[in-house]
Amino acid sequence: MSYSQSAFNQQLKKMYGWYTGGFVSFVVFLAVAELLGMSSQWIGYVFMFSTIALYAGIGVMSRTADVSEYYVAGRRVPALFNGMATGADWMSAASFIGMAGTLYFSGYQGLAFVMGWTGGYCLVALFLAPYLRKFGEFTIPDFLGARYGGDLARLIGVVAAILASFTYVVAQIYGVGLITSRFVGLEFEVGVFVGLAGILVCSFLGGMRAVTWTQVAQYIILIVAYLLPVVILSTKVTGVPVPQAMYGQVLQKLTAKEKELFASPKEVEVNALYKARADDFDEKIRGLPGSLEAERNRLSGELDVLKSENAPAKRIAAAEMALRNMPKSEAEALRKWSEARKQAEGKAGPPGAHIEAHAGKDKAESDHKRLNFIALVICLMIGTASLPHILMRYYTTPSVKEARESVFWSLFFIFLLYVTAPAYAVFAKWEVYSNLVGSTISTLPGWVASWGKVGLVKIDDINGDGILQLAELTLNTDVIVLATPEIAGLPYVISGLVAAGGLAAALSTADGLLLTIANAMSHDVYYKVIDPNASTQRRLVISKALLLVVAVVAAYTASLKPDNILFMVGLAFSIAASAFFPALVCGVFWQRANKAGAVAGMMAGLGMCVYYAAITHPFFGGDMRNAWLGIESISSGFFGIPTGFAVLIVVSLLTRAPDAETQALVEHVRYPNLGVPARNAPRGGGVDH
Repeated sequence: MSYSQSAFNQQLKKMYGWYTGGFVSFVVFLAVAELLGMSSQWIGYVFMFSTIALYAGIGVMSRTADVSEYYVAGRRVPALFNGMATGADWMSAASFIGMAGTLYFSGYQGLAFVMGWTGGYCLVALFLAPYLRKFGEFTIPDFLGARYGGDLARLIGVVAAILASFTYVVAQIYGVGLITSRFVGLEFEVGVFVGLAGILVCSFLGGMRAVTWTQVAQYIILIVAYLLPVVILSTKVTGVPVPQAMYGQVLQKLTAKEKELFASPKEVEVNALYKARADDFDEKIRGLPGSLEAERNRLSGELDVLKSENAPAKRIAAAEMALRNMPKSEAEALRKWSEARKQAEGKAGPPGAHIEAHAGKDKAESDHKRLNFIALVICLMIGTASLPHILMRYYTTPSVKEARESVFWSLFFIFLLYVTAPAYAVFAKWEVYSNLVGSTISTLPGWVASWGKVGLVKIDDINGDGILQLAELTLNTDVIVLATPEIAGLPYVISGLVAAGGLAAALSTADGLLLTIANAMSHDVYYKVIDPNASTQRRLVISKALLLVVAVVAAYTASLKPDNILFMVGLAFSIAASAFFPALVCGVFWQRANKAGAVAGMMAGLGMCVYYAAITHPFFGGDMRNAWLGIESISSGFFGIPTGFAVLIVVSLLTRAPDAETQALVEHVRYPNLGVPARNAPRGGGVDH
C-alpha cells in the first residue's frame, strides 16, 4: 500500500470518528429536548430533514466530473470503508424494515432470507468479486461485452441490470414513502416524491464517489438505529442489554403465551367468524357473474334502509363507501374477492407457532412450505452473487487483495444487523402479545391510528365485543421495526432514530441502484455502442439525465403499492440470478462458454423468470393456481437459473469455441500472475497487490 493511500485511510478514520461522535451527540440533544417538551412532530421533522441535509452535504462535497471517480470512486476505497458502504448498499429497506417483520409473521420460514442473503456473500467471495476486480472495468455489462465479444451480450446484460435494479429500487422508494408519510405527516404518494429528492442529491451530483462516502455515513446511522431499540427492549424485558443472547429466553415465554392465546374461547370464536367470512367470499366467487349484481343490490338496499331510519351519519358513510368500492367488473370482483377470501382464511385458524419449522395443517402443506423455503434460499443466495449494484462495489477497491478483504468486512457489517433481526421479531411479538392483545379497542395507543392512516395497521372488531383479539389485529410486515419503539412505549426520539435509520437504509440502496441503471444506459449503451467518441462531459450529462428519468418512473411505480418491500426485493434477486449468474460464472471458470451460449442463456433464464412471475403474481394478472410445484412468485429464479445454465452450456457446445484471445482473457482473470492479453486488457487490474 502506498504512503498516499495509507494517509488517505487514516484521514478517513479520523473524519468518520468525528462524524460518529457528532451523531451520538445529536441524538442525546434531541432526547433532552423531548424531556423539556419538544413535540413528537418536531422530533420527526428534525430527524428526517437533518439526516437528508447531511447526505446532501456529502454529495455536494463529493461532486466530480472525473469519469473514474464518477463510475468507480477512483478505485481507492479501502477494504474497511468499502465493506461499510457495501453493508449500507446491501441493507436496504428490505433488510432494515422488512426482515424483522417477516420473521415476526413467518417465524422459522423467515430464516430463508437470513440464510440466503448471508450465504450469498460466500458465493461472491469465492466465485466473482476477486475475478471481476481483476478484470477491472466499470460495470457488469462491460465484463459480458469483453468476455463474450460484441455488443449483443452487453445489451442483454443492460436490459437485465435495468429490470432487476428497477424492481429493487421501487421497493426502496416505497420504503422512503412509508417513512416520510408517517413521520412528516405527508400523504404516501407525496412522501414518495419528497423522499426521492433525498435519493437523487447524492447519486446525481457525484456518482459512485458521492454514493460511497454517503453510504459509509448512512451505515453508521442505520446500525445504531437498528440496535438501540432492541437493546433497550432486551434490558426492559430481561434485564440484560444483549438481545442476541437473551431472545432465546423470551422465545420460551412467547411459545407458552402463544398456546394460551390460540386456545382462548374469544380467539376461537373470532377464528370461526373469519372462517364464515371466507366461506361467504368463496360462495360469491363461485356465483360470478350473477353474485356481483346481487351484492350491489344488497348494499344499495342496506343504504336505503339506513337513510330511511335516519341512522347515524357514520354508518351511512360506511355503507356509501362500501357501495362505492364495489368491483366494477367480473374480473375485478374475482381479484378483490379472492384476495379478501385469502385474508379471511389466514385468520380462520391460529397462526403457526414461531419456532415450528415449516408448520402446516398437514404433511402436504408442511412439504409445500419446506420446498418454498429451499427455493427461496437458493434464489436469494445466487441473486446476492449476481446483483450488479453489489458487484460494482468491488471495482472500487485499490487491488484484488482488498476486494477479497472487502467481502469479509461486508459480511461482518451485514452480520451485525442479521444476527439481531430474529431478536427484534421475538421482542416485538412479545410486546404485542403481552401488552396489546386483550386491550380495549377504544383505548388503544395512538400509534395504531397513526400507522392505520398509512395503511399498515388495521383493527377489525369482527365479534363486536370491543376487545382486541389477536386475529382482529392486522399488521403489515413493513410496520414491525418502524413501530416497535412505540409498541414498547419507548421515548419518541427512539422512533425518530429508527425512522432515520430506515431512511438511511432505503436511500443508500436506492442511490446504488439508480447509479447502476443510469450507468448501464449511459456507459454500456450510449458510450460503448452508440457514440464511442463522446466526450467525458457529455457522458456524465447523459448519465445524470437518465438517472432523473428512471428515478421519477420508479417513484410513480412505488406510489401504486405493487406489493410489500420484501417481495419486490426478492423478485429482483430472482431476476438477477436468472439473467447473470450462469453467464458470469461460466465466463470466469469455463473457457468454452461463447457468445451464442451466453446470449441464449441470459435470454432464456431471464425470460423464464419473468414469465413465471407474470403467471403467478396478482399484480401482473397472474394467479398462484398457475404455479409449478407450488413455488411462489418471489422464487421465480428457481426455474430461471437452471434454464439459463442448461441453455448456455448446450448452445456453447453446439457452436464454435471462443477464439484464443478470449480464452487468454479468461486465464488472465482467473490467474493474477499471468500477463495481460493484448486484446481487451483490463483497466487497473493487471497486478495483484
